[in-house]
Amino acid sequence: MSFKEWIIPQDKIFYTLLEEQSELVLKAAELFKEMLNHPEQFSENVKKMSLLEHEGDEIVHKMIHKLHKSFITPIDQEDLSKLTSLYDDVLDYIDSVTNRIFLFQIKQRDEVIIKFAEIIEKQVREVNEALKQICKMKKDEIEKSFKKVHSLENVADDLHDDSMVALFKEKDPIKIIIMKEIYDFLEGITDKCEDVCLVIQDIVLKNA
Repeated sequence: MSFKEWIIPQDKIFYTLLEEQSELVLKAAELFKEMLNHPEQFSENVKKMSLLEHEGDEIVHKMIHKLHKSFITPIDQEDLSKLTSLYDDVLDYIDSVTNRIFLFQIKQRDEVIIKFAEIIEKQVREVNEALKQICKMKKDEIEKSFKKVHSLENVADDLHDDSMVALFKEKDPIKIIIMKEIYDFLEGITDKCEDVCLVIQDIVLKNA
């Protein structure tokens, strides 16, 4: 047992790991939004994003390790594992789409990608707020965040539909294939954020 684990009550370690993961995903969402506005630093920021993704994997490993060693947890073990894994998917998706933008050398400013990045950053910020309330089981506060995440997901759906209509008017088939994959990935991140909120909501209902 590490010194940090020794001084923190065992039930709070799981909340601490969730908060650490949440802050990390928020950093990734903020970085993604920032790097689109500073394309001259994109290559350098891709490396930073990769480091965040690796840090996220470490937190997941710590959570799974703690769950395997603990008989009693403040939240159902399966729910904790599902929540951690699902939110790690958000970070993985952000890292993956960042790599695709870099590898496909999309250097021109793309307004659709920028709008998606803004939506994702707002969603992640709301999920971060909800996770701060999970240890207190504040249902009303979490519900507010969930409604905002859901509303933003609807905005993302409309953005995706509109972008597909515009994209298929393009004459370059390679551009259509590349951009469709990226837009689909970005829309998938917004879906994942909503899925995370559903798990949080379910946890609160079980423990209210």
